[in-house]
Amino acid sequence: MAGTVLYTQQDSVAIISMDRPDSLNGFTTDLCQDLLLAFEKAHRDDSIRAIVLTGEGRAFSAGADLKQGFEGDRTTQGKLLFEYAPVLTAIAEIPKPVIAAVPGFAAGIGMSVAMHCDLLVMAEESFLLSPFTTISLLPDGGANWLLVKQLGYHRAYQLSIESERISADRCLELGIANKIVPPDVLRDSAVAWAAELSKRAPLSLAATKKVMRHAMDHDWHSCFTMEAEEQEKLRGSEDSKEGVAAFFEKREPKFTGK
Repeated sequence: MAGTVLYTQQDSVAIISMDRPDSLNGFTTDLCQDLLLAFEKAHRDDSIRAIVLTGEGRAFSAGADLKQGFEGDRTTQGKLLFEYAPVLTAIAEIPKPVIAAVPGFAAGIGMSVAMHCDLLVMAEESFLLSPFTTISLLPDGGANWLLVKQLGYHRAYQLSIESERISADRCLELGIANKIVPPDVLRDSAVAWAAELSKRAPLSLAATKKVMRHAMDHDWHSCFTMEAEEQEKLRGSEDSKEGVAAFFEKREPKFTGK
């Protein structure tokens, strides 16, 4: 890694933290590469059952680092397709739940990354921001798709073109955020939630994530078909047998991911 990401493990939880606090964790080529390496490491490690993604310092991420983010030979389109998109794809396709823990604020591509996670915890007084109309650009990192899916066209368009700060309370009201917690316990709360999720059957978590992400932009029939296929696989797993046995024996199941 290039030193822009901290990777730590707490029991079955991987904590991936963007570590460019002096630039408010602004996105650069190195940060994108380090995030990919961190998610790859968490993906390979069978002892990891859930992931927390956060940022060091007073922000989750201020978005693209305008001082460094557009340097080099790569075009803006290339940066989106070959740097940002792989990070977002890694979050979407890793079979483990990813919780975004947002301190301070998440803006621009930082907002897109936070919203792309499976679950979102925000600190009190934190906010999301899509500032693009103030610099004559448009929301990116899949933000247009995410916001319209989440909020509907009219509300998504208004929030984006007015570059409105979306407070944590408002995010919770709109269904963008799952939880709001005091800033001094943000990371601990996210890790504790991830630890609780780690006790769930990992194959079930992975299959549910796969089918629900599919459901966001596919029809009912294809979703139902995928459910049936995944359920067939799960029903024959050792974890399913263990879960049923634990239910009848009135004990906590011991899932192995097999």
